[in-house]
Amino acid sequence: MTNDKTSLIRRLSTVDDGFSSALDGLLAWEGVSDAKVNETVLKVIDDVRQRGDAAVIEYTNRFDRTHFEHMSELRIARPELEAAYKRLAPKLQHALEISVERVRAYHQHQKQESWQYTDASGTVLGQRITPLDRVGVYVPGGLAPLASSVVMTAVTAKVAGVPEVIMAHPTPDGEVSDFVLAAAWLSGVDQVFTMGGAQAIAALAYGTESVPAVDKVVGPGNIYVATAKRHVYGQVGIDMVAGPSEILVVCDGQTDPDWIAMDLFSQAEHDADAQAILLCPDAEYLDKVEAAIARLLPTLEREAIARQSLADRGALIKVRDLQEAIELVNRIAPEHLELSVEKPEQYLDSIRHAGAIFMGRHTSEALGDYVAGPNHVLPTSGTARFSSPLGVYDFQKKSSIIYCTPDSASELGESAGPLARGELLTAHARSAEMRVKP
Repeated sequence: MTNDKTSLIRRLSTVDDGFSSALDGLLAWEGVSDAKVNETVLKVIDDVRQRGDAAVIEYTNRFDRTHFEHMSELRIARPELEAAYKRLAPKLQHALEISVERVRAYHQHQKQESWQYTDASGTVLGQRITPLDRVGVYVPGGLAPLASSVVMTAVTAKVAGVPEVIMAHPTPDGEVSDFVLAAAWLSGVDQVFTMGGAQAIAALAYGTESVPAVDKVVGPGNIYVATAKRHVYGQVGIDMVAGPSEILVVCDGQTDPDWIAMDLFSQAEHDADAQAILLCPDAEYLDKVEAAIARLLPTLEREAIARQSLADRGALIKVRDLQEAIELVNRIAPEHLELSVEKPEQYLDSIRHAGAIFMGRHTSEALGDYVAGPNHVLPTSGTARFSSPLGVYDFQKKSSIIYCTPDSASELGESAGPLARGELLTAHARSAEMRVKP
């Protein structure tokens, strides 16, 4: 077990004493527990609820170093989104179109239909599927213009039938990304507000004079956004409280080490808290990957971020065999899982917990981020044990249908009455029994 100050990434082995506790420490993440962050977020939310547009403008100017005076300056309507799309280079336009088409096609398969049937008593039972009325999508701003996050959230909402999608997108220093706005145009976003942070989440959740209140808020963000989403849950729905991005690669030692190193970088470059872990039974192969990391890391534009991520939260772990690797997969429950092995399908039935599974040597996680089709908004920090990728089902709600005939109401009432009386709820019982035929 090594992690000296000069190493780029820690080396662990499952046979080492203390491996289990070392892995627990590596995986530990508490992203929204900071008391100061919590206090700030609660103040911002309350202020936006009380003062509406004025508070949103004030916090936006303070945190994003802008100089807005009126809320109309923060609003970007559909014609401006189209203009941004037209300013893009044709190659980038085409790439965005491919992404939108593939994401839409995949999510069409997730659509559920309403259904009903008549049971033996003559009662009509069913389920009605309806889309949410209005959804807010949060798209981070700053150094990385995450157009892909627009596509994954907005396209999925539109496939679900959501009539109105409102996007919140911060623009630090007033820098607006045509790339992000173009993605909003192609994805069907109805309007954009250039606001971010807790103030954006509060505005979407409660509404202001200019920002319409939504039914659900989705999309990634920083610790302030994640904390705000947690606090407004109940007023609105949320997709999840996301932690840092993470990748777990299982390799049999036969994939090009450079490919694996770059796959690890693909998550490490997100931010310093991101996590990249490789599991492999071949110690010599782990040496090759570590050498590839050392050689390729200086070639990255975001080298400093990736370097800190790998040093703080990354690991190359030697396992006894691939079966033990799969056991660790289920313990870790990763956001992204790459099975860079021969015949990856043989392991699929054994994997219980993973947000997205990338099968085979040629299926890089990066393809899933942009153009494969499945959603890249995925459960992090082990929550794949009980959560799923963002999907059409997140933008629909279900209503039960119950329609009794006089005869079926009488038949069912003969059972409902005694059950209600058993619970000492006599009004329930009498309500049912009044419909029982003599």
